[in-house]
Amino acid sequence: MTMRFYDALQMDPSILKRKIAACDANDEKAYYWIAMAVRSILIVAFAIVFISLLSSAFGSENTPLAVVIFCMMLGIRFVNFEYCIGDSLVTLAAVLAILVLAPSAAAVLPTIFLIPLHFASFFALLYMTTQRPEMGNGGLYSFAYIYLTGNPVHGEALIHRSLLALVGYLICGAILFAKHRDQHKNTRFYHVMRKFDLSSPVRLWQLRMALGVSLVLTAGQAFGVERFMWMGFACASLLSEYPYSGNTSVRFCQRIIGAVAGSCAFLALYLITPEAFHPLMGPLGGLCLGFCTDYRYKTAMNCFGALMLGTGIYGLQEAVILRIVDTFLGVAFGLVFAAAFHRLAAVRFLPSLKSELSDQESGESLIP
Repeated sequence: MTMRFYDALQMDPSILKRKIAACDANDEKAYYWIAMAVRSILIVAFAIVFISLLSSAFGSENTPLAVVIFCMMLGIRFVNFEYCIGDSLVTLAAVLAILVLAPSAAAVLPTIFLIPLHFASFFALLYMTTQRPEMGNGGLYSFAYIYLTGNPVHGEALIHRSLLALVGYLICGAILFAKHRDQHKNTRFYHVMRKFDLSSPVRLWQLRMALGVSLVLTAGQAFGVERFMWMGFACASLLSEYPYSGNTSVRFCQRIIGAVAGSCAFLALYLITPEAFHPLMGPLGGLCLGFCTDYRYKTAMNCFGALMLGTGIYGLQEAVILRIVDTFLGVAFGLVFAAAFHRLAAVRFLPSLKSELSDQESGESLIP
């Protein structure tokens, strides 16, 4: 029996594609393809309107936070923090406070303070929001932190960003309350803190993410890497894989392939299309993203929005080169860091991982 169209619109493309594959009738397949297309169009259209309204009200320099709030709205409808609504609303306020204050502080602090600031802020974000990394919260809030770190504000713009964060809190808090108020009623945040165990895979995953991203962001800022947040995105994409594993080589290759393919596709389209079409390339990437389930294709489509902004700053060819170089630097760092962290974790935190390492060294890897 075909589900209601509204219910189909709520589904992830991966689920819709599985339903399409399971269908025998062509009209049913078309039904789900149409649902996927309409879903993508609605999300992009709503994003444009929502982000434009907030940007016009709080200043174009605060567009990055408007983007973050939009992404949080989409995520918080389906995924909560795994503890009671009262504590969840308090931690939501803390999350937004970190996202507003830490990036601005990082832009003015001496380099020596950057690693502890980024680590403490990033680990706190993951610890408060991501009890089950497989649900995707880790990717959402890591994107938010890295994106805002690459777009800090000060003075009056920071005041406007704080007011925008308050608006975001009211919107996301209302959604969180409406969708999840009856869940995890007997679980408090201090229960989560009591269960802290650094040897658990979830905590190791959080620690690796926080330390790795802190190091790559600090390196990017310290060495003056242009658009260093692209390095951060690339590194975080490797380290965000869950279940925890020391082998990130598969995603390393996929990220590079996706970034090169997406950047080259953007370059080709930009050169062959009329100038009037160029502002539409970002939304085009968003529309195509709504059909993607493979990580490589998602990476490629994400290049369109990033390069549309980058081209306005650096020019077309420089932006494309910068995107590819930053991606390579980020994933190369992530690959090396993940391997080193895995060895230390096997010795210090997870004795069970010692057997994995010995099997790897003998040519029999147990890590997928």
